[in-house]
Amino acid sequence: MQSFPQPLSAAQEAAYLRQYQNGDMHARDILIERNLRLVAHIVKKYINSGKEPEELISVGIVGLVKAVNTYNFDKGSRLATYAARCIDNELLMLMRGEKKLSREVSLYDPIGTDKEGNEITLLSIIEHNSEDIVDQLSRKQSIQKLSQIISKILTPREYFVVIRRYGLYGHPESTQRELAEQLNISRSYVSRIEKKALQKLRQHLD
Repeated sequence: MQSFPQPLSAAQEAAYLRQYQNGDMHARDILIERNLRLVAHIVKKYINSGKEPEELISVGIVGLVKAVNTYNFDKGSRLATYAARCIDNELLMLMRGEKKLSREVSLYDPIGTDKEGNEITLLSIIEHNSEDIVDQLSRKQSIQKLSQIISKILTPREYFVVIRRYGLYGHPESTQRELAEQLNISRSYVSRIEKKALQKLRQHLD
């Protein structure tokens, strides 16, 4: 699991929280980035759940972002205390959602085999793909490479936007407007974050 920045001291946290309350979005980003270690710590409880660590981290980050957005500085408790509950709740919702989905038919479940013994899924029947085999292999290699670098080269906010916009790691696809509401920023700002993140990924894939 990737390493994260050291957490803020109580004095640093209080200073950045005041700056964020005054509208400083950079301070908000720092509060998120410097609490990523807390996400990794809580994710360890769910590491044997069968979910990929990257997915658990991404869901935990959602909880952390919500915590920073809704934290009340006047309550007196540390941000980490409040954020831990938000992160844990987000991961618990993921697990409950997985139990519900496990009782439903998946498009990827095999429903038979073809003449050559290859598995046939509902998705292969519903969606006809005329893509050339060379293109398919090239695309598969690009996806594999992308999954290896995405969490390393993107900032936490860029990572969150990309995985949610394009439905990576099992997440449903989200619109820019939906992400704007979750992150408490404008839709145009989400668009800029997305464009910058995609540009980074294209450069590395090239």
